Formats: sequence, C-alpha cells, structure tokens
Amino acid sequence: MSSKVAVVTGALKGLGFEVARQLARRDYQVIVTGRDAARGGTAQEKLVGEGLKTEFRLLDVANTSSIEQFTTALLRERGRVDVLVNNAGIMIDGERPTTLPEYASVIERTFITNALGPYLLCRALVPAMVKNGYGRVVNVSSGMGQLSEMNGGYPGYRMSKTALNAVTRIFADETRGSNVLVNSVCPGWVRTDMGGKGATRSIEQGIETIVWLATLPDGSPSGSFFRDKKPMTW
Repeated sequence: MSSKVAVVTGALKGLGFEVARQLARRDYQVIVTGRDAARGGTAQEKLVGEGLKTEFRLLDVANTSSIEQFTTALLRERGRVDVLVNNAGIMIDGERPTTLPEYASVIERTFITNALGPYLLCRALVPAMVKNGYGRVVNVSSGMGQLSEMNGGYPGYRMSKTALNAVTRIFADETRGSNVLVNSVCPGWVRTDMGGKGATRSIEQGIETIVWLATLPDGSPSGSFFRDKKPMTW
C-alpha cells in the first residue's frame, strides 16, 4: 500500500509546520498548505532538504473558493485523503474592539477561519475517507473553547473554538462505524507566534497529541477532546 496522504492546514510555521514534519518522518505524503506562496516555498524547501516527502499547495481556509479549488484538485489527482489536520487559526481579539461593528468584525473573521473553514474542509474531504474505509481528522482547538470552563474575554477566539468542537462532534457522528476518527485537541499554551515567548510549552510538546491523534490505530476513540493524550470535558 502506498503512503497515506495527510493534509495539514496552516503548516508554514509553528505547530502546523512541525506536525507536517513529524508526519512526513512517519512516511506520510504530506500536503503542506498555507495562503502565502513565498513562505510556502521556503517551508517546502526546508522539508524537502530534510529528505521528506511533502508538497506545498496554496489554501486560504477563510476563502470558500480557495477551499473548493484545493479539495477538488486534490481528490481528482490523489483520489483520497487519509488524514486532515485542521490547524490553521487566528486570534485577533487583541485588536481590542470597542464598538459593536468592531466586535462583529473580529468575531466574524475569527469564526470563518477557525470554524467554518475546518467545517468546509471536512465536508469536502471526509466523504472520500468514508468511501475508502479510513480517515483521521484532527481539529486543533483550545481549552479556551471549553464550555465547562468558559471565562470572559477573547469572545471571537473562544466562540470559534467552541464551534470547532461542534464540528468535531458533527462529523464524528456522521462517520460512526466507518473507521474515520474525528477528534479535537488542545495543544496547550505553546511558544508560537500566537502563544508568545512566555508560553509554557515548546512546539514539540504542543504537537505530540496532534500527531498521536493523526496516527491513531483502528478502533480508537472518535468524537472526543484531548489534551496530553487524555480526554477533556467539553
């Protein structure tokens, strides 16, 4: 059997780049995606320079046309996708909105990238996984989206991650019994551009559970939320 095909969104830096690297080291054919062609080329050169089987493709998860073009071409050329890691995300509540239109703009832009984009990618790619009898979907969420421990502040980010967890539950139910496993993961507070230099976790620590979920054996959990390979409450 040929190597499994894995798509990683937001893979030009940080968590996504390291997830792509680790999956490629496990002999996955990794499709590295991002919305910047120049940075994508740089990321691809670095991975190929390490002897890894990766390919860069443009994908803007906040653009429906981009998602449609990407998924249509990928399925036409490859015929399948085995792993989807929905890692791309933004946190722009720091723009500090003060008016209702400003709040609406921040929340809408965040929701489109963090929740709607992953939903549309799943809607396009998961049916092929079901047809082929294998699939792993990992939605990179956050503890800030937990309803059980919801706090104030950062409304766009919090609500978008709660919605992303809903995406996980929706597709886990729709794929029940098909060997397509769909889970959410909280990587923790990681030293990335988003997390900042004061974060408590390294990128390597942050991606450990993501990679674990992307490579789960058959019969593993689906429709769950994990941190450090342990289930979290919703």
